[in-house]
Amino acid sequence: MKIRYATMIVDDMEESVKFYTETLDFTFDEEFDVPGGKITLLDGDGFAGLELIQSDAFETGLYSVGMDVEDINEEIEKLKEKGANIALNPVETQVGYMARVIDPNGINIVLVQHTNR
Repeated sequence: MKIRYATMIVDDMEESVKFYTETLDFTFDEEFDVPGGKITLLDGDGFAGLELIQSDAFETGLYSVGMDVEDINEEIEKLKEKGANIALNPVETQVGYMARVIDPNGINIVLVQHTNR
């Protein structure tokens, strides 16, 4: 597994994008309007990036860490055998498949298998 992104819920998208691009040198990738909010994707050096979400549906802060996996079903089976808290079994998404595991601190770990690039 490789860490691909961290998802953060933000109060002010414009201020957050400005901070991450101008202060921390991330680059703008994409922006999406979603029901009740907005999502902005930022690229960092190397493989990992940030997903910023502005939405009243969530509390501000770290929401999840996204991990790229080669075979999502195999990874979920391994995690089940190890007693992991599986919150969402693999489901199809726009980019491939995703599943969600909850760590001991309540943080979402999102596994993503990209099939549509």
